[in-house]
Amino acid sequence: MSNHSDEYLERQYLVSSFDVAERIDALVEAAVPPNSPNAALYREMMQTVARMAEADRSRWDAKIMMQTLRELEASFELLDRFKRRRKVTVFGSARTPVEHPLYQQAKELGEILARRNLMVITGAGNGIMAAAHEGAGPDNSLGLNIVLPFEQGANATMQERAHHLLTFHFFFLRKLFFVKEADALVLCPGGFGTLDEAWEVLTLIQTGKSPLVPVVLLDVEGGTYWDKCLEFMREEMSDKGYILPEDLGLMRLVRTPQEAGLEIANFYANYHSTRWYGDKFVIRTNHKLTTTALQHLNDHFSDICLSGGFSQICYCPETHKEPEFCNLQRLEFTFNARDLGRLRQLVDYINQQKNWDSPSA
Repeated sequence: MSNHSDEYLERQYLVSSFDVAERIDALVEAAVPPNSPNAALYREMMQTVARMAEADRSRWDAKIMMQTLRELEASFELLDRFKRRRKVTVFGSARTPVEHPLYQQAKELGEILARRNLMVITGAGNGIMAAAHEGAGPDNSLGLNIVLPFEQGANATMQERAHHLLTFHFFFLRKLFFVKEADALVLCPGGFGTLDEAWEVLTLIQTGKSPLVPVVLLDVEGGTYWDKCLEFMREEMSDKGYILPEDLGLMRLVRTPQEAGLEIANFYANYHSTRWYGDKFVIRTNHKLTTTALQHLNDHFSDICLSGGFSQICYCPETHKEPEFCNLQRLEFTFNARDLGRLRQLVDYINQQKNWDSPSA
């Protein structure tokens, strides 16, 4: 808790002698491209900063705000260059030595992902991170580094591609982009940081704050790291009612990089992405489902619908406003936004080729 005096807490905020709102409107008009749909959002951002300036917060608060905005803007600019490519975030220990089997696995994983035209995101450090980037190569690697007083520095692959590297001061911003940019996540054994990232990812997916993506736990044959974590989750979390049993299905344990790559590829065999349209939840798919498969969803997955059932709908320019996705199919329902483990089971079902209307397409 901040150690401020009562006088500080009771301080009255200063009120500007000029019309801040009017000046912000003028700045928005001058800075934002005409007809931008984001104009109102930029105005609210500027008003937020103006309110903070008017209150004249502590220097530490102001520096947090400044650094956050600066790092966000730099991240958006760099990552926008790669928005058309799917990406896989790989977590794991920076202390894994080169001769360790896990290092070799991570390197092979990077190679497999790059062959599938997937970019590899890591924390840009050594160990598992360096291995995954080494396998993927500079052109297929993105690094999200963190400023630490020890241990962390950009690995050799990232040093070759400085324009593929971001450096953060705040862990929370770095974790935001680890998840925001990820179309899949692979977690290798590691320390506090790896487990922190694992819990964060699972919490975000379980609560619907992050889109559903494959979460792969990778360990060597005979390794016990993830087995013991899963045992804890089953016995201390699922069995005692802290999570739903289906939530354990949000992650998959594999023993080889080949299995990890296949798990990710299978997840996107038919599933493409999701989006909310008001109270309707839409799953975009690459293939239309058969009538039998659609009936199966209505018979076996109605528990995740608040009302009604599942229907396949065509692209509507007025409703969907996504010309870049106009060729995709759409599965629509009133999702309860709670049973994400069951949603993963549904995705597994629609990804089976036998359930597609045109399997040969």
